[in-house]
Amino acid sequence: MPARLPSWAWVSGLTVGAIAAVTVLAVQADQGPHPTAVATKPKPSASADAHPTPKETAPAPVPEGSGTGRRVVYSVGQDRVWLVDASDTTRRSFKVWPGSVDPDPGKYSVGTRRQDPTTGSDGVRIEQIMYFTQEDGVWVAFSNAVDGSSPPPPAAAKTGGIRLPKADGDALWEFGTSGTTVTVVS
Repeated sequence: MPARLPSWAWVSGLTVGAIAAVTVLAVQADQGPHPTAVATKPKPSASADAHPTPKETAPAPVPEGSGTGRRVVYSVGQDRVWLVDASDTTRRSFKVWPGSVDPDPGKYSVGTRRQDPTTGSDGVRIEQIMYFTQEDGVWVAFSNAVDGSSPPPPAAAKTGGIRLPKADGDALWEFGTSGTTVTVVS
């Protein structure tokens, strides 16, 4: 007759399995929202070159007239942000999802920052909020949704939240300390 495992061994095994599953899900969630339909590329055949040459893709250039020096550049027309260091080198660039109220072109500064989660004016839980201006009585700020989503703003609501993917939100939070210049361009 085989030996019977004690109950603590079963509990330990189930606990380890649960921790592993939660870790995998947390890593997937931290990678941001996943599109519902993903285009698949054909897999290379066995005869494909063993050392394919990667295609160089240049990052989106910082818009002309966005100033010089360390700054955050936000293009209303491109729905894109650039993090530019003191030597005018782009450190990161990424797409964003704007609210229904756009800031006017100009230079602003990061003012109040709030890291802890709260509920945005659209009802979505947000974090890492960086306010930089007010437009038509609505505060305009960068933030990312706690759950990684980016729902469109309600049709009738005036919202100034500029949503970022989670990883980009983390990068902007580290880069955009209080007083950092935010240049808004068309």
